[in-house]
Amino acid sequence: MDMETRNFIAGEWCKGEDSIENRNPSDLTDVIGHFAQGSAADLDRAIAAARDAQPKWWAAGIQRRHDALMQIGTELMARSAEIGALLSREEGKPLAEGKGEVYRAGQFFTWFAGEALRCQGDQAESVRPGVEIEVRREPVGVVAIVTPWNFPVATPAWKIAPALAYGNAVVWKPANLTPASAVALAQVIAGAGLPAGAFNMVMGAGRLVGDRLVGHSDVAAVSFTGSVEVGQGIAARVLANRAKLQMEMGSKNPMLIMDDCDMDLAVAHACNAAFGGTGQKCTAASRLIVHRKVLGEFTERLVQAAEALRVGHALAEGTQIGPVVSEAQLAANLNWVERGRTDGAELLTGGQRLERPTQGHYMAPAIFAGTRNDMAMNREEMFAPITCIIPVDSYSEALAVANDTPFGLTAGIMTRSLARAAHFRANMRAGCVMVNLPTAGTDYHVPFGGRGLSSFGPREQGSYAAEFFTTVKTAYMAAGVPE
Repeated sequence: MDMETRNFIAGEWCKGEDSIENRNPSDLTDVIGHFAQGSAADLDRAIAAARDAQPKWWAAGIQRRHDALMQIGTELMARSAEIGALLSREEGKPLAEGKGEVYRAGQFFTWFAGEALRCQGDQAESVRPGVEIEVRREPVGVVAIVTPWNFPVATPAWKIAPALAYGNAVVWKPANLTPASAVALAQVIAGAGLPAGAFNMVMGAGRLVGDRLVGHSDVAAVSFTGSVEVGQGIAARVLANRAKLQMEMGSKNPMLIMDDCDMDLAVAHACNAAFGGTGQKCTAASRLIVHRKVLGEFTERLVQAAEALRVGHALAEGTQIGPVVSEAQLAANLNWVERGRTDGAELLTGGQRLERPTQGHYMAPAIFAGTRNDMAMNREEMFAPITCIIPVDSYSEALAVANDTPFGLTAGIMTRSLARAAHFRANMRAGCVMVNLPTAGTDYHVPFGGRGLSSFGPREQGSYAAEFFTTVKTAYMAAGVPE
């Protein structure tokens, strides 16, 4: 794959008015490339191209859309090792995770290729004789997509794929921390032969490209994944234009460790959920709510598991935890460690910067004990390889603590009790609940989203995506009496 570094606008690769340097967080001497930064004029051109192309893409029909998405998805899966290595090189997640993310992105496209054929309307009987009613779904128009750096291929895929499947045109602003992955995905999409302008990618700073994109009057819908603070600002811009809005934002996901759990499973899943992807997941388990009867054993074994994790270069064989994505993110993580100590939590292990053969943003996974749910580190999203143990005396107390949060994305429980599992599934206020599974890890064909500050608008993924990426039209017709 040749390294492309430009924006993709109206079917062409275009230079930006400026560029940014992209370095490998596993090895800061490795410059991946210099990537274009779009201007306001570039963005306006992309939106105009999308507006012109969208009717052509809709008119192309369901078989054409199916074939294009199937081609994109099949290529992503076939090239998952190649593109996954690039993703891991620039984002820092271990190679196996990078490959897996690209393969999953391909599955999103192939699933929504089928959805292009499955998205059918309804017929209804009228209360009036001789009147026929048809209910159909149509595209909303130009969709703006703004995505984060932590899943730089999968998150755009689960937004772009349904947008295109349902006949919309796309203008995508990826995160500036992971431009190489964005360009790789754009190259695959560009190769599917969509009408020029049906898909556009404009890289650039959020304060310039992002703000102008979400507030543009020609944008009919905005799908955003990122922080609560940025999301709230976007909401004000979007609603002023009466556009549709879908947002996935922060989280403080709890995992309940009950006294009747399978301890081996509980430790393995808690470690996976807390530290996988260097904790840089919106589904990470940063609150471990542990029954006092198993507190000592669970804590001891979790510390052992965390200390056994191999932190290293993302592309090195055997690495389980890669570097943090940037120096700024690492500094924020280390500040959370100091904040935890200041607030009275006990740091059991980790929390320090690590030195490795290559200079990078390495951090030892951290576990805090003796924390309370009202501490800042249990109220605010850290996006770090840091997890906090909160002791409780009962299942009912654990559930109350888990629900005591402004967020509500994912939540899990480790228990052998069918009664507790059933009660938890019904009463945990989160968009995704897991029983004897990590809080991180969701399927691609079912809805994903949260409650509270975690999400806003219709769900993402699966057939539920149609609620956001389409608009419903009800058509009445009186055919009259044949002669």
